[in-house]
Amino acid sequence: MSGSYDECAGVDDTMDSFWEVGNYKRAVKRFDDGHRLCNDLMGCLQERAKIEKSYGDQLTAWSKRWRQLIEKGPQYGSVERAWLAVMTEAEKVSELHQDVKNNLVNEDVEKVKNWQKEAYHKQMIGGFKEAKEAEEGFKKAQKPWAKKLKEMEAAKKSYHMACKEEKLAAAREANGKTEASVTADQQKKLHEKVDKCKQDSQKAKEKYEKSLEELNKCTPQYMECMEQVFDQCQQHEIKRLTFLKEALLDIKRHLNLTENPSYATIYRELERTILGANTQEDLKWFSNNHGPGMHMNWPAFEEYSAEQASAPPKKKKPDGAPPTPSTDHVAPPGDRSSVSSYEKNQAYSTEWSDDEQPATLSGNENGGNGNSFEEDSSIGKAVRVRALYDYEGQEQDELTFKAGDELTKTEDEDEQGWCRGRLDTGQEGLYPANYVEPI
Repeated sequence: MSGSYDECAGVDDTMDSFWEVGNYKRAVKRFDDGHRLCNDLMGCLQERAKIEKSYGDQLTAWSKRWRQLIEKGPQYGSVERAWLAVMTEAEKVSELHQDVKNNLVNEDVEKVKNWQKEAYHKQMIGGFKEAKEAEEGFKKAQKPWAKKLKEMEAAKKSYHMACKEEKLAAAREANGKTEASVTADQQKKLHEKVDKCKQDSQKAKEKYEKSLEELNKCTPQYMECMEQVFDQCQQHEIKRLTFLKEALLDIKRHLNLTENPSYATIYRELERTILGANTQEDLKWFSNNHGPGMHMNWPAFEEYSAEQASAPPKKKKPDGAPPTPSTDHVAPPGDRSSVSSYEKNQAYSTEWSDDEQPATLSGNENGGNGNSFEEDSSIGKAVRVRALYDYEGQEQDELTFKAGDELTKTEDEDEQGWCRGRLDTGQEGLYPANYVEPI
């Protein structure tokens, strides 16, 4: 390095150079920063993993709820299967997001943790071995130059003080020449003082120049040693930055579901199921199960029986309550004019990831506890009743209860003596009106 110390260290007090004494500490600090950034990255991935898990759980809960509603609702046939395929899509996508969560936690976080452990070695007294080695290397490289710098600063200070004394002596001599009270002897002494100050200033200047020259001679070696230690720090940082880039690419691969073959397959299957919906087949099925194609037990003469005397005649199922459908139908047997009472009493409790509440089901004005398929005829007619006798339901749409049990009547007695009610367990069905009394 050529030039004076002023060119090396800088005259400007605002300059904050790496070459100044002690400023190597910023390079050493990167070891602590690198270790902390590994912790930050792991924390970042763990938070994302929680989001992926939460989303997957919400999809599963949504799919389960709506699958039950659809299966017990009035939709039928291949269009119902197409609708249910949307629920299947949600379940499969939920599995993929659970896989994303597992990959982030089990692969990416573990990879960062293991690399951190290999790259940074903690000491018993605190800090990291790599930071300590860099600190010692910089101190060793800087020590000779720092010593020469200190000597030069002292010589400069002495020289500047000598210059100041010389100027004061010259001023006193000039004033003495203009004042009549100053004798010739005093003027001589003032002149001698000026000469002595000039000599002292010259000596201080020579010493300052010599110390600066020695500092400049030491500077190239100082720079070479400092750069060697800095390059070692750079090599460690290269490894960290390279690893971080590779880790982020792995994270991207795990997050990008479009690169997962299973993801595209889900939507191909969904589209195939939807396109497979056959309107004519659905209409034919409905006609055979709920229309003119149904079998009919036409009225015929029946002998008297004691069982018929103990209970009123069986109510004919309301419109839309089919017999057990054929096995090729996806829905379970039972009355499909309304959903189960279990679903009626369940609020959609999935915890959302933002402040919005889930959309209210169509036709629901009861705080989200109803459903879009529930008949409105029972609204405002609920009455608590107590069973007078035991009754065992003979068909799926009939209730079974013991004498003394309490239940809720949801529809009034019809012409044939049957009521519709709901047990406290949530089951809904028909029961003989004369088997109960109001509470």
